[in-house]
Amino acid sequence: MKKTNAMRILEGQSIEYEVLSYDWDEEHLDAVHASSTSGIPAEQVFKTIVMQNSDNEVFVFCLPAEFSISLKKARALTGSKEIDLIKTDNLLSLTGYVRGGCSPLGMRKHFPTFVEELSLLQEHIYVSAGLRGFQLKITPEDLVKATGGHFADFT
Repeated sequence: MKKTNAMRILEGQSIEYEVLSYDWDEEHLDAVHASSTSGIPAEQVFKTIVMQNSDNEVFVFCLPAEFSISLKKARALTGSKEIDLIKTDNLLSLTGYVRGGCSPLGMRKHFPTFVEELSLLQEHIYVSAGLRGFQLKITPEDLVKATGGHFADFT
């Protein structure tokens, strides 16, 4: 497999990671499916959610596959009056990634990134490598370091 931007960023920062591949299909691009297909517990597979506030500021959230973002907590965390998911149609142009292959690493621009603090309960978590069917195994601390992000409670 060719290296993704996410992998290059990790290597550039001398951060250890492993790549795991799994079978995906167009009908099931969600993190829960990635978890069940790859055999990784859902609490270790983290999805990347990109949101935009009413001031057009973009924020990235990484959270366990089966969890949802609390909009109230996301607004408080980002200082936003309103915040919502970006439209799937805008994901590629904004981040450089497609649905089902959106990594918190290597987006077209750097956006404020928040990693759910529940990740600290895991030795390793898995995030998208930037291509459908590929996950990166990484420590939560290394993910925060590589993204310049922050741990936060937003689920």
